[in-house]
Amino acid sequence: MQAHEIDYKIHGEEMQFVEIELDPYETVVAESGAFMMMDPDIELTTLFGDGSHKDESGGIWGKVLSAGKRLLTGESLFMTAFTHGGTGKKRVSFASPYPGKIIPVPLTEYEGKIICQKDAFLCAAKGAEIGIEFSRRLGRGFFGGEGFIMQKIEGDGYAFMHAGGNVIERRLELGEVLRVDTGCLVGFTRHVDYDIEMIRGIRNVFFGGEGLFYARLEGPGTVWIQSLPFSRLADRVLRASSHYAGKKKGEGSVLGGLGDIVMGDNW
Repeated sequence: MQAHEIDYKIHGEEMQFVEIELDPYETVVAESGAFMMMDPDIELTTLFGDGSHKDESGGIWGKVLSAGKRLLTGESLFMTAFTHGGTGKKRVSFASPYPGKIIPVPLTEYEGKIICQKDAFLCAAKGAEIGIEFSRRLGRGFFGGEGFIMQKIEGDGYAFMHAGGNVIERRLELGEVLRVDTGCLVGFTRHVDYDIEMIRGIRNVFFGGEGLFYARLEGPGTVWIQSLPFSRLADRVLRASSHYAGKKKGEGSVLGGLGDIVMGDNW
C-alpha cells in the first residue's frame, strides 16, 4: 500500500468538516483553503503538484506536469500537506466550502480510481494522485456541464470529496441506466459509461425549465449524486439579492409603498 493509512471522523450536518487522525510521520494533502484547525506537532508544507509518489518519482518535470493538470481543472498550482512530526496521535481538520456533505471514498474499494467534477476534491491521504480526465465525446464535452476536463483521483488510500445538499451513492448493475441532471452529478467509478442525452419533446425543451440535456450513466459501477449543485445555490442567492436590493423598509408593513412616499426612506 503506497498511500498513508489514516483514520477520520466527519462532524456536523449541513456545514461539515472532517477530522483526520495522524500517526507519527503520516501525511494528508488538501486543497488550498480547506484547512480548519490542527494539533501541535503537525507541520504544514506547500506542495507544487499533488505530492503523490508518481509526482515525486518524476522529478521536477513530474511536478510541473502534475501542477499543470491541476491548473486545467481550475484549481491552484499548489496543495498543502500536513505531516505529524511528533509522537502519539494528532488531529487536523478540513472544512467544507459550502453547505453539503463530505464523502469518504476508500479508493481500494473502487478499483483505485474515481472520476468527479472539478471542484469535488477536498483532501486525501498522501499518495493519492489528483489528475485530469479528458472527455473523448464531443456531446459530453460541450453539454455535460463540466466541459472536456473532469478531475480524477487515483490511489489506494482514503480520499474525501465534497458536494452540495444531500449526497446519495447509487450502485448500477451491468446495463442499468440512470439519467441525472448534469449539475447533480458528483462523480463515478471507472467502468461507468457517462454520456449526455437531449431531452425529448419540443414542449419539454422550451418550457420544461430543466435545460436541454441530462447526463446518461450506464453501469456497472458506482455513481455519486448531489441534491444541490453550487451553481444552483449561487443562482438562487443572486436572484434573491437582486430582488430585494430595490425594496424599501416599508415592505410588509400596513402602509407598504405608500408609507415610503409619506414618511420618506428613513421612517
